[in-house]
Parts: sequence; structure tokens; C-alpha cells
Amino acid sequence: MSGRWKHHLKNGIISFFVFFILVTFVVTCCFVLFLTTMQDNLTIPLTEMHLQLAAKLTFGNILLLSLLFSTVDGVRRHFTVDIPVNKILTATDKVMQGDFTVRIQESKRNSMYGFNRIIHNFNAMTAELSGTETLRTDFIANVSHELKTPLTVIQNYGTLLQQPGLAEDDRTEYARVITASSRRLAELISNILKLNRLENQQIFPEAEEYDLSEQLCRSILLFEEIWEKKDIDLDVQIPDGIRVKSDPDLWELVWNNLLSNAMKFTPEGGHVSLRLTVEDHFAEVTVSDTGCGMTAEQGRHIFEKFYQADTSHAVRGNGLGLALVKRVVDITGSTISVQSTPGKGSTFTVRMGGVL
Repeated sequence: MSGRWKHHLKNGIISFFVFFILVTFVVTCCFVLFLTTMQDNLTIPLTEMHLQLAAKLTFGNILLLSLLFSTVDGVRRHFTVDIPVNKILTATDKVMQGDFTVRIQESKRNSMYGFNRIIHNFNAMTAELSGTETLRTDFIANVSHELKTPLTVIQNYGTLLQQPGLAEDDRTEYARVITASSRRLAELISNILKLNRLENQQIFPEAEEYDLSEQLCRSILLFEEIWEKKDIDLDVQIPDGIRVKSDPDLWELVWNNLLSNAMKFTPEGGHVSLRLTVEDHFAEVTVSDTGCGMTAEQGRHIFEKFYQADTSHAVRGNGLGLALVKRVVDITGSTISVQSTPGKGSTFTVRMGGVL
């Protein structure tokens, strides 16, 4: 006998004895009241034989009524409690085994005792777990791919460096490739750690007063070597002395990623602009480029982890920069929008509050 049937049998026996005791008490009280009233009002003497017969009939009635009530209650419990509970238990067993696709059908019969509400919440939970599992699987697959690429490059060029009689120019070039791949690997790991911290911890921005204009200028200067090397036409319009009260470390992450993308995707001789405007107590920062641009479909996914609109990988990246940007924007209660045209470039606009 399975554990579940043993449980049902135990509950049935307990239910029977509960009804037996309850019915015994109620019926005994009724019979005592009836006999007492009959003796007082009708002056009918109650002999020992009468009492024995009444006791036997009472016991039989109690036994029959208890059995009847227990059966009716058992049938009621089977359809209104046991069936939905068994469905929920079966579904939770599947979830424990890793199956997040399981769903429970709601019905009118399950509406008693709030089972439909439990089933609704269970289905919502498994749907969320299913989505989370998909994201986790995709995340692991993407991380594995992104880690494997620079590691393969480092391994291959490291092997080439071991060749005897290697020309100095080749040795320098191989070392440069290894250094670039190591830097890319370090950047990937750093971004993964940052994104993990922003997504899995309750981050409370540490608001402090600072000069936003100065922060933007420092950020653009970090890419001076790139814009000079690619002969990019740079247009910077930043008014002096714009002060805000927010978290400077989080916003530095935003500006660096947006400017890095603009410089990276803009071809030689292209144009990049950085503008800051203020309206009421809101600052609007716009970063524009004349790079490859995006389609509307690509724009809808641009803030997803590891998503790269440039599927040709002509321009290398790890697809985490804009995910970090979006997370910071959400944490600080700000907004970000993107306008892009394939072949003409993209414009990212960030609107943040806290202007003093």
C-alpha cells in the first residue's frame, strides 16, 4: 500500500471516529430529552427492558449515522479537497525534478477553499521559473561562447610565440593580439560581475552632489586616442557648472558605455556628438554617432544581455554594456531611449533627474 493511500485510510478512520463521537453525543442528548419529556408528560413508566431496547436502537442509529456521515464527508472531501490537492502535489513534484513547463487546469470545483487562487499563483510561479531557466541557460551558453573566443585566441597565438626563429615583427604582432584578447576577457568578466551585482543585489544609489558637466568631459576624454586614430569628427556641447544630486559611480558607468559604443561603431572619418541640456530639474544627455545603425527589431532587443545587433562581429563586443546601462537607468528612476537608422547611425538619449 502506497504512502498516499495509507494517508487517506488514516484520515478516513479519524473522520469516522470524529463523527461517531459527535453523533453519539447529539443523539444521546436527544434521546434523554425525549424520554424524560415523555415520562414527565405522559406518565409512562420506563422499565429496564425499555431502556435496554432504547440503548440498542440508539447505538445502532448512531453507528449507521456515523457511517453515513463519514461516507458522505469522504466523498465530498475526495472531490473538493483530495483531487485538487493531488494535482498540486503532482505538479510540485515535477517542478522539484526541474520541469517548469507543468501547469494546472483551473475549474469551478477547485474554487472551494481557495484552490483556484493557489493554482493560479502556482501557474504564474512556474511560468516565471520557466522564463528564468531559459534566461539562465542562454546566459550560460553566451558566457561560455564569449569566454571561449578570447581564450582560443590566446592559446593559439601563445603557441605561435613558442616557434623558434620567429621574426621580431611577428612576435610583436602575436603579443599584441594576446594582450588585446586578455583585455577583452578581463572586460567581459568585469562586466559580468558588475551586472550580477546590479541585478542580484538591492542597490540603493548613494546620492551626492557633483558636477555632471565635469563628469561628461572626463568620460569623453577617455576615448581621445580612439577618436584621433579613427579621425572622428567630435561635437561636444556641454554647458559648464551643471550640478546634480545622484550616484556618480553608477552614472560614470552609463556614460562610458554609451561613448564606448559610439566610438566603436563609428567608422573612420565619422561623426560623434555628446550634448547636455537642462530643463526644469531634469538633465538630458544625448550621444549620437554615424555608425552602422540598427533596425527597429534590433532596437527592441538592444538592452538584452549578450545581444549584439552587429551579427557579423565586424566590431567586437560582449553585449553587456547596454544591459548595464539599462539597469543603472532603472535603479536611478531615469529613462533611456534610442533612435536609429540602418547605415546612418544611432542616438541614445538619457533623461535623469536631480538637477540642482
